[in-house]
Amino acid sequence: KDFAPVFDPIIQEYHGIKPDAKHTSDMDSSKIKGNIVPDAPVHSTRIRVGRSIDGFGLSPGITKEQRVGVEKLMTTAVKNFPEDLSGNYYPLTGMDEKVRQQLVDDHFLFMSGDRN
Repeated sequence: KDFAPVFDPIIQEYHGIKPDAKHTSDMDSSKIKGNIVPDAPVHSTRIRVGRSIDGFGLSPGITKEQRVGVEKLMTTAVKNFPEDLSGNYYPLTGMDEKVRQQLVDDHFLFMSGDRN
């Protein structure tokens, strides 16, 4: 609340919401409306883990061994995606240089040294 006078107007302008807007969660995917075109399927997506996983701390505070554990857990999970969500998993270590460069060129992977 201390910073609400500063941040609330910025957030409201960015998201185009009114000051009295209330957030609601609804995970019913059948209610999603948009420009989903059956003839234009998704060809690629990125998955970013921004929250902790049970048994692991938040990523800035975990060890290399714990990061390897998170990767093993996620690798196992993505192998079990249904066919319509399946794809390729590219580990950051041990990746073929041609594959890495192609992912950078296609904007799926940041260049080395990218501060973002």
